[in-house]
Order: sequence, then C-alpha cells, then structure tokens
Amino acid sequence: MDRREEIENCAAEAKDCRKCDLWKSRNNVVFGRGNPLSGMLLVGEAPGYNEDMRGIPFCGKAGDVLDILLSSSGLRREDVYITNIIKCRPPNNRDPEDTEIEACRGYLERQIEIIKPRVIGCLGRHSLRYFLDRFSFRAGGSITTLHGKVFEHSEDMFDRVRVVALYHPAVAVYDPGKIDILKKDFRIFAET
Repeated sequence: MDRREEIENCAAEAKDCRKCDLWKSRNNVVFGRGNPLSGMLLVGEAPGYNEDMRGIPFCGKAGDVLDILLSSSGLRREDVYITNIIKCRPPNNRDPEDTEIEACRGYLERQIEIIKPRVIGCLGRHSLRYFLDRFSFRAGGSITTLHGKVFEHSEDMFDRVRVVALYHPAVAVYDPGKIDILKKDFRIFAET
C-alpha cells in the first residue's frame, strides 16, 4: 500500500471518530489534504467554521493568507500536506483542550508516520507546543519569541526532522501589517 492509500484509510477511520465530545457538534472531520509524498507537513491547531463546513483545512480567510504565504515562498498547497492537531472544530472556535488533543493524537501521529516529513511547520502556539513537547525540545518562550526558529530532532542519522515555528496565518487576517513577518518565516520553512 502506498502513502496516499494509507492516508486515505486513516482519514476514513477518523471520519466516524467519537474519541472526544467534539463529534457531537461537528459537521465534518477535517483530516488533512495535500501531498503526503512531499516530506513537508504544515500543522495548524484546529478547524474553524469554514473548515468544519467544507471538510478542508485552511479554506477560509486564514486559508487565503496561507495560499499567499505558500506562494511567496515558492510553494503551492500541492507541494505540502496540511492538517491540524485536532480534526474537529471546537465550539465557537475556542482553543483545543488537552483532552481533545490527546484524543486526536493517534491520528496526527499516524499522519506523521505515513508522511515521514523532513520538515514540519507549526502554525500557531498549540501546534508549536505539541511538537516542542513531542520531540522534547527545551525551548522556552511563546510563538511571538520563537516564530521563524528551526528546531532539529534526530534519534539517529536516518530519522531526522526539522520543526519550524510559524505564526498561524490568521495573525495576518487580524493584523495585516504582520504579513511580511509571516512571509519571511514561510521562506525559512520552504528552505529547510
């Protein structure tokens, strides 16, 4: 079975997930989309309203900004795989709770196992915190102080992944003046 089939099988499994209470209010499981062969993974925090309605990650205003950021760094959506820490929208777009992150952990870990990324772009603070903890990076600070930084994890010479701290694209929706900072950070992601 190839990676595309494996991702599709995992997505089908997640479609009926009831591991946390978010299934009660979701319209769609937003599993992920893109190229699982690219070695480039972007991980957001949680689906928003538009994503929940359409079942596609980053398809609202933040998705429009994401497209601009990808383009500015010479990438397209087809060049990366895009997903979120959790696969269902929290009510009123609240932050994901630890129990929800833990419930979805298996899906994200399976995506990572299948995709075997060489670089992971963490879109926002929850995603960044997840990967800093997962790889035991000792990095203090917030996304504000860590954005644009690259962390390298290596268990042995054959298992290496770089993690890039990125602002969530929604930052530029609410503060358009930050778009140049996000573009710079995305170039770091693209070149890593």
